Amino acid sequence: MTPASRDDGSAGSAGSAGSAGPVSGRDWARAVELISAADEIALACHVSPDGDALGSMLAVGLALRAAGKRVTASFGDRRFSVPRLLRFLPGQELLADPAHYPAAPEVMVTFDVPTVGRLGVLTGNTVKANELVVLDHHPSNTGFGTLNLVDPDAAATAVLAEELIHRLGLPIDKDIATCLYVGLVTDTGSFRHSSTTPEAHAMAARLLDTGLDPEKISRELWDRSPFGYLKVLGVVLGRVRLEPEVGGGLVWTFVTRADRAAYGLPYDEVEGMIDVIRRTDEADVATILKEDDDGVWQVSMRSKGGVDVSRVSVALGGGGHAKAAGFTSHQPVEETIASLRALL
Repeated sequence: MTPASRDDGSAGSAGSAGSAGPVSGRDWARAVELISAADEIALACHVSPDGDALGSMLAVGLALRAAGKRVTASFGDRRFSVPRLLRFLPGQELLADPAHYPAAPEVMVTFDVPTVGRLGVLTGNTVKANELVVLDHHPSNTGFGTLNLVDPDAAATAVLAEELIHRLGLPIDKDIATCLYVGLVTDTGSFRHSSTTPEAHAMAARLLDTGLDPEKISRELWDRSPFGYLKVLGVVLGRVRLEPEVGGGLVWTFVTRADRAAYGLPYDEVEGMIDVIRRTDEADVATILKEDDDGVWQVSMRSKGGVDVSRVSVALGGGGHAKAAGFTSHQPVEETIASLRALL
């Protein structure tokens, strides 16, 4: 690997690969040094990975493998399974069940993980890692790594992943670009969210130039669902509640294991339901509680800008962004909503 030439004191340049402004050139240089010197790199993203987490991790994994590195990639779900919507991503042969993840990695790199708890069953591996490099764009990131490459202004963690690949002096082919593009479009809401910047569009242009298929990617991400999704969505919308007096307006609902089981719908298929709920004109904040296969409530929150939902989520043990955040609750629905309501 030949590191790309950069001024040691510079931050990531929006005019090159990525826009990781707050990350110093010295930190990038240190990351390149650690990764270049290691024979084996262990990569991890957060539990129940979304497009940005899995896409960023696989992109870096593919680039490192092409450079001759031994790479293991995983995420810490007890029931290890790639969400159906992301099974078209290249590089999944790099993935390993957490049980086969290195117990004490020489260098461990995390992607889109704001707090160590979001690594699930891989949390313990961070303690034994010789070096822990954190790539993330969440403002709520706690800086749990030995080296933290965190840029809250980046449109997606994929921006930092592209920058890392560039700094390592590695090429980006169509498969790597596809993974990065998925991270970029999912976290910008297909370039609809406020995180969309000129730099984000410039990055998309660079990735499109590799020959990736944006139509296929869009179809896989947003235009497919099993019939059971529509049936469960009907149930979930049937119990939706609007509380206009709470936090500039709160609209919320929930989906249980039993709801999903009735129509054979896997947990990861309900992720997009929040985007239907959030359309409510009378509410600034939308919330959906999703009961996972272990009976634990995974809570997603969205804001139109009047409320910083990351502050609410952090107070309840989670994290995220001002307009998109989440947390885990072991309490019943009404108690969870009561806690959330009080903070709003």
